[in-house]
Amino acid sequence: MKSLKSKWEIQNNWQLFWPFFGLLLLVLTCLKLSFRFFDGLPTYAIIAIALVTFILSLKFTVWILEKLASKWPVTYRFEMIAIFIVFAFTGSSAAYISRPFMSFIGLTPDNFPAWLYWILFTLGGFVFYQIFLVIYAFIFGQFQFFWTFQKKMLKRFGLKI
Repeated sequence: MKSLKSKWEIQNNWQLFWPFFGLLLLVLTCLKLSFRFFDGLPTYAIIAIALVTFILSLKFTVWILEKLASKWPVTYRFEMIAIFIVFAFTGSSAAYISRPFMSFIGLTPDNFPAWLYWILFTLGGFVFYQIFLVIYAFIFGQFQFFWTFQKKMLKRFGLKI
């Protein structure tokens, strides 16, 4: 436990929430993907695949976090886990909300050309992404990081806030 605390610069026990929450989300994601893609296999095989996927995903995630540690202006390394969680929730929420919203306003692949529908779907997802990014950043205590991140991203698109 001490090596975990020192590696992630954790001073208080409540800060252990971020690594454990991140691990829990990674386990659930690997299980969900394994059950979705390997539905016909026996349960023990799917769980074994999920375990291998979890280990590989964890190694990849830690590698990315180490690469980004010098680039992102965070006070403590455990905050990077919160940032990844915000990105995950934001992307999932934007994708989840965009399709029903498009149907609600009457835009479906059936009544629009496919190329136009996907352009509008992507633009709608981008708008929802911006909204959810600020909301989740506030909820997870990373508002300042994401406000700066969002302004920089919108500036690259030629938009100013």
